[in-house]
Amino acid sequence: MITMEHVWKSYKIAKRNSGFGQALKALFSREYEVVHALRDVSFTIHEGEMVGYIGPNGAGKSSTIKILSGILTPDQGTVLVDGRIPYKNRIQHVSQIGVVFGQRSQLWWDVPVIDSFELLKDIYQIPNTQYKQSLEELTDLLNLGELLRSPARQLSLGQRMRCEIGASLLHQPRILFLDEPTIGLDAVSKLAVRDFILKQNQLHKTTVILTTHDMQDIEALASRIILIGKGQLLMDGSLSDIKRGGGDIDKTVAQLYRSYDI
Repeated sequence: MITMEHVWKSYKIAKRNSGFGQALKALFSREYEVVHALRDVSFTIHEGEMVGYIGPNGAGKSSTIKILSGILTPDQGTVLVDGRIPYKNRIQHVSQIGVVFGQRSQLWWDVPVIDSFELLKDIYQIPNTQYKQSLEELTDLLNLGELLRSPARQLSLGQRMRCEIGASLLHQPRILFLDEPTIGLDAVSKLAVRDFILKQNQLHKTTVILTTHDMQDIEALASRIILIGKGQLLMDGSLSDIKRGGGDIDKTVAQLYRSYDI
């Protein structure tokens, strides 16, 4: 279903000291630093798996998701998602995936959510019958109801995230990438989102890759954990592998980060 083999990704970042003089100097002679976001990353994810992709800030999680969704092109290595190369077969690829970035929105800010859904229906060319079926199912499972009639800017963060997840699933994708989907949500909203993701996986065998710093999300959803740090794959196993020492999951993961010096 999803295969990454020996994938590398680097960014060139401009650097300068503070002050007007340094800013003027940078106009004529700019210094750069190369940051290696991914270093020789390889893994395979099978259909219907729910995988937690964890690591500290700057580990390379979002870069991986962006490569798998076709937003970024790797410097080296091969990537296949359901038989497609994401960054080469973008139109076909996006019709089969759903992506939720916790800090980015795909809803139009000043119009009712249902208008954004209607526009996404046209973008993805969803047949009327399928759209109505998906809308009814998502409205029921995510408890969208009256939210569909409200502009996105008038929704709370939890309400908007439920609508974001609904928007990403209107076209019934086979693969769902979730990048920090519960960031900033209250306890009730988190439980609602987790419950929905589990049902989506059970009902439609949707393959889910979840990146998050909330280890309760990982505990509730993921059957497999991939740990990345400083752009390198450090661990690939089950939740029990990480919790083999017992105790609180957050403390266990923090200790794991320290043991890998990440």
